[in-house]
Amino acid sequence: MNKDQVAGRVEQAKGKIKEVTGKVTGSEKLESEGVADKAAGKVQSTYGDVKEKAKDAIKSGADKL
Repeated sequence: MNKDQVAGRVEQAKGKIKEVTGKVTGSEKLESEGVADKAAGKVQSTYGDVKEKAKDAIKSGADKL
């Protein structure tokens, strides 16, 4: 697991907390921020997943040589 995967998942969790808090308190602004944070976190964690898969593929290819 790389830092982008971890940071992305943390950002998703923060976003979910903001979103729920916004719903509970009736704050549309906070709810919207939460949704945006979750989306940004998803993008970052997906980027980290792709990096990890690429690293694994390169390592796997190098092992075959």
